[in-house]
Amino acid sequence: MAADIAVIRFPGTNCEFDVVEALGSVGATGRVVFHDETSLGVADAVVVAGGFAHGDYLRPGAIARFSPIMDAVRSFAEQGGPVLGICNGFQVLTEAHLLPGALQKNAGLKFRCGEATLRVETARSAITNRATVGDLLRIPINHFEGNYTCDDDTLAELRADDRIVVRYVDNPNGSVDDIAGICNAGRNVVGLMPHPERAMHELLGSTDGRVMFESLLSAAGVDLSPIG
Repeated sequence: MAADIAVIRFPGTNCEFDVVEALGSVGATGRVVFHDETSLGVADAVVVAGGFAHGDYLRPGAIARFSPIMDAVRSFAEQGGPVLGICNGFQVLTEAHLLPGALQKNAGLKFRCGEATLRVETARSAITNRATVGDLLRIPINHFEGNYTCDDDTLAELRADDRIVVRYVDNPNGSVDDIAGICNAGRNVVGLMPHPERAMHELLGSTDGRVMFESLLSAAGVDLSPIG
């Protein structure tokens, strides 16, 4: 039976069906769950998809964190379930305090849309457990507030605990320490600014997003073929 992945949709989310298609291409079933629901159902993993939740009013994710479904996401994460927040989803997870730090406006106040090269910094996360440290992944970006920031103590903790998941090779937005994605202390919750769901097919320029979704399924306990 295919893994069941809950894909969270808020008003303004616009990447949920891209995520569903990406999950299908690695053998999982993506199921859209609306923000006003109170249960994830029987989910093996959760993806908080990208877009502009609640129009990014106040600041991205600030309203979405109070949606009824976030209590279920929080409970799922606390029980060790794998949770991935992509772009706006990363912003939602920081606002909900499931991840530390915050996302602010890009350096130079420029909207960034294009391909970024990421370097895998740890294989101990829900989206890199099937990757190798040092791997370079070509993954699209599409954001205005993707500039990750945190205080010095938090940054030191992320470094010491090996919780910086991926870094930009050529930082496009000013993120501190070139950070493109981080995980929580339990390593099951990951926030990622680039969009791996847009790097699943060679016709679109890259298949490097596949390892991230395959890793998510592995984190959910799905038995995948041996690496390599």
